[in-house]
Amino acid sequence: MSEAAGVIHDIGYQRYAGPRLGRGYVFTSLYVHGLRTAFGLGRSAKAKIFPWFVLGVVFLTGVILAAVRTQIPDAGVTYTAFADMMAWLVVFFVAVVAPELVSRDLRAGVLPLYFSRPLRRSDYAYAKLAALATAVWLLLGAPQIVMFLIAAFSVDSMSQFWTEVGDVGPGLLYAAMWASVFAGIGLLVASLTGKRAFAAGGIVGVFLMTTPIVGVVSVMPSETMNDLALLFSPASLVFGVGVWMFGSPDGNDDIGPFGPLYLAVMIGLVAGCVALLQARYRKVAST
Repeated sequence: MSEAAGVIHDIGYQRYAGPRLGRGYVFTSLYVHGLRTAFGLGRSAKAKIFPWFVLGVVFLTGVILAAVRTQIPDAGVTYTAFADMMAWLVVFFVAVVAPELVSRDLRAGVLPLYFSRPLRRSDYAYAKLAALATAVWLLLGAPQIVMFLIAAFSVDSMSQFWTEVGDVGPGLLYAAMWASVFAGIGLLVASLTGKRAFAAGGIVGVFLMTTPIVGVVSVMPSETMNDLALLFSPASLVFGVGVWMFGSPDGNDDIGPFGPLYLAVMIGLVAGCVALLQARYRKVAST
């Protein structure tokens, strides 16, 4: 008995002859889509409620603080202090947005479709991470720019204008620090589960459960341990780096001589989150 030979039939489908946009275009598209998703753009009205509520709060706070700065220059309202004030609100923003960016893809099982394109596993993780970090930076940085513009049009001399320029730069850099830490931790936790509620709870839990440790260490009898207390929570860690680089809002030195250590730990934390995120998606793609 002879084996039947396989036959490929041409049923008239037209082949694609256009340009192959490649990996870079896919990465950019994924990044832009992630950034739009963070603010509910292109989605239902329900998906826009929380991110735009947070946007409204941070911008309103920025305008109020800018008005205070113009009337009371010595009130201690700085650009970096604004980022500190908004930090916990941003935690909840990340807890909502990070699962939308990655947990939905895990639950829907669409990752094999992403990786069937000229998109590396690392590209997917980096695009999602960049989208979340950009969204967080916009939340903390854009109101600072509004504050700067209000202050710039209220000054009486060029020297005051350049003082504002010198103040807003550190504030925007500080916002980038918050964004890198929040995005790294938030996306890593969200990538561990396809259930958005579990992911959101895990992200908030990371920040809430580590905060009491700071309180305990800060009241120990050792002065060195008191100076190192802020290392034990992601939010206080960034605050400690800000104290070292830009000064404490209340004028107190809360970290002693350990500023470089705080910076090194923050960089190591972000690098570790990125490395674990890459390992996570290598594992996801192989299962």
